[in-house]
Amino acid sequence: MAFSAFYELIEWWVAIGSGSAADQFLGTQGDVWDTQWDMFLALAGAAVSQLVLGRSHDRSLARLEGGPGAG
Repeated sequence: MAFSAFYELIEWWVAIGSGSAADQFLGTQGDVWDTQWDMFLALAGAAVSQLVLGRSHDRSLARLEGGPGAG
């Protein structure tokens, strides 16, 4: 989420710096919510990956450490 927000800020700074070419650079295609959608989908992807991969990651760490669940 933080990387997505930072990238959107970079896009905004470049758009301000480029002046009239801002619409071409941003490529929002008329969607005024493009930036918000990008950040929301980055957040949703991070949440889904946590839910899907979290247990697998914990099991892998337990195997490396030889702790409970290493079986």
